[in-house]
Amino acid sequence: MAETHAKTFTDPDEATAEAAGLEWLAEAEADGGTRIARVLDRPGPTVLDLELISDGSPTAAQAERFGRSLAHTHAAGAPHWGAPSPGFPEHGELRMGRSRTPFTTAEDAPGTWGEFFAEYRIRDFVRRIVDAGGFDRAEAAVFDRVADRLASAELGSPQPALVGDRPARLHGDLWAGNVLWPTDDGGPTGAVLIDATPHGGHAETDLALLSLFGLPRLERVLAAYDAESRIAAGWQDRVELHQLAPLLLHVFLFGGSYTGAALRAAKRYA
Repeated sequence: MAETHAKTFTDPDEATAEAAGLEWLAEAEADGGTRIARVLDRPGPTVLDLELISDGSPTAAQAERFGRSLAHTHAAGAPHWGAPSPGFPEHGELRMGRSRTPFTTAEDAPGTWGEFFAEYRIRDFVRRIVDAGGFDRAEAAVFDRVADRLASAELGSPQPALVGDRPARLHGDLWAGNVLWPTDDGGPTGAVLIDATPHGGHAETDLALLSLFGLPRLERVLAAYDAESRIAAGWQDRVELHQLAPLLLHVFLFGGSYTGAALRAAKRYA
């Protein structure tokens, strides 16, 4: 019997959302997508038993396999911008403690990625930060200018080649801590992903989050991804744009140095 890790949530909807999201991402494995940690049991309404992954340091080969497989996870697509996973609780957002992640329905989904990112990530976070006293009016205005440019498609870019002209299927919280490197070499996908917030978005958002907190062998991961699914030219200049959402989340939760980092990134695109 596989070893398990019990993950406990504060609300049954959080557990339901986590299980549904992992299952949705795992659907892509049949077409070469990255392996996802399995939900083995739900012993209580707020508890999931997940398979326990032995995490180590990645080899170069693992990093390359992960980059290629992540391209296929993204290529599995999503029905619309901001779409949650099937089976997601029908309340429009995922609450995790003091934070929340809003999603869209087919009826209210924006028509472009820029409109989605502007309203459901930039403006949503900034409103909450202002309400909490974290940004003053001038600081909030910087992000509002970025949101205006996003909504007008001025800051848009094509998806990677395999994704095509549609939303990618994102992990949604793809920082280094949610990428595990199995000590048995990781099989055909090199890594195993955990703790997802999946939705329909721009693939570059996942890629930008990988670099925010220092993923090991990141250059090999990105090079392999690009070889498998060509990233649109100039993507390096858009990394901080796509990092605005996680930076704003950290401003809301922690403040401190994240406030300056988010403002510096936003001023590049305002």
